[in-house]
Amino acid sequence: MASRVIVQRLVFILLFVCGSVAVIEGRLMKDSNFTVEMRRRRYALENGLGRTPQMGWNSWNHFGCSINEQLIRQTADAMVNSGLASLGYKYINIDDCWGESNRDSQGNMVPKRSTFPSGIKALSDYIHAKGLKLGIYSDAGTLTCSNTMPGSLYHEEQDIRTFVSWGVDYLKYDNCNNQGASPQARYQKMSAAIQNYGKGIFFSLCEWGENDPATWARGVGNSWRTTGDIQDNWNSMTSRADENDRWASYAGPGGWNDPDMLEVGNGGMTTEEYRSHFSIWSLVKAPLLIGCDLTSMSPDTKNILGNSEVIAVNQDSLGVQGKKVQSNNGLEVWAGPLSGGRVAVVLLNRQSYQATISANWGSIGLKPSTVADARDLWAHSTIYGVQGQLSASVASHACKMYVLTPKS
Repeated sequence: MASRVIVQRLVFILLFVCGSVAVIEGRLMKDSNFTVEMRRRRYALENGLGRTPQMGWNSWNHFGCSINEQLIRQTADAMVNSGLASLGYKYINIDDCWGESNRDSQGNMVPKRSTFPSGIKALSDYIHAKGLKLGIYSDAGTLTCSNTMPGSLYHEEQDIRTFVSWGVDYLKYDNCNNQGASPQARYQKMSAAIQNYGKGIFFSLCEWGENDPATWARGVGNSWRTTGDIQDNWNSMTSRADENDRWASYAGPGGWNDPDMLEVGNGGMTTEEYRSHFSIWSLVKAPLLIGCDLTSMSPDTKNILGNSEVIAVNQDSLGVQGKKVQSNNGLEVWAGPLSGGRVAVVLLNRQSYQATISANWGSIGLKPSTVADARDLWAHSTIYGVQGQLSASVASHACKMYVLTPKS
């Protein structure tokens, strides 16, 4: 009986991820060969990290260069006090502008004295005492993207040794001022330094997707940017989702596609748009890195970021990235398999009017005869005994998100 269940689940993943036929704008499209898919997943960086997409917070989207050690401490406090840490948000990531403009006499990076006077080690100790992890930022170039501090190009081993001595758990590695050198060579060199001196450091490549890192970064880092920087508006968010979608077959436990950080709570989109943003990022197994001010979250923002049922889709142990499987004039169905033979579905309305969207069983990997219970992850209610398709009326720029549990 157990072997039969295992075979059924493997067949389901095969049908959905690689052999299923998805209807996209009236055309039939087949995905990559299953053998190639499994080979890609097997070549992940096996450092024990990133078995599910990383969750946490990053300073850049809201604060840019206006950061200091007090802000980072307050953010760590808010992460714990809000209850978000208990849901899996564990990384507190300092982005650009944390360092002095020059290295010290031994060639080491130096925390900016005016904004981080206690140093990064003291900050790391504070964050670790909260049960959280500290992330830091550098660049695979001679300067970071702000042009205010040195990058790590030609200093990879030295900088990793420094970060390890500070207790750093995560490195976001950007791509500015790169001297035109091969990204593969630059990122592989930092990866080697991490493997030699900082094996507990999660390596997040921020190459912007320019050289298709999904095709080469699985053995290099734990996540890789597939897009340019996100902006806090609907068009930017949805275009990043589209760009990221093409690389779905390359993601899996140990290595994830990254369409950039969350903008939820920064004020440029409506509550419904932010809910759609969070739903799609969760379905496609994107990193869930909060980009707003945690110390002043609105109730709506906290409710979105704290939806444990949606987070569970993102963190599902099967680790298969969901993707767009139906599209009709801006009315879309995104779906992906979950552990236990379940399916996650998002009905997304990109139009300016309310509309009914239907997810057909054939598009999401279910047999037409399958009867399933549909759990609405935002309404926190269940529709029982659904067969053939799942339909809902969806407001403009809004979504409905479900987990389907087959019963027959």
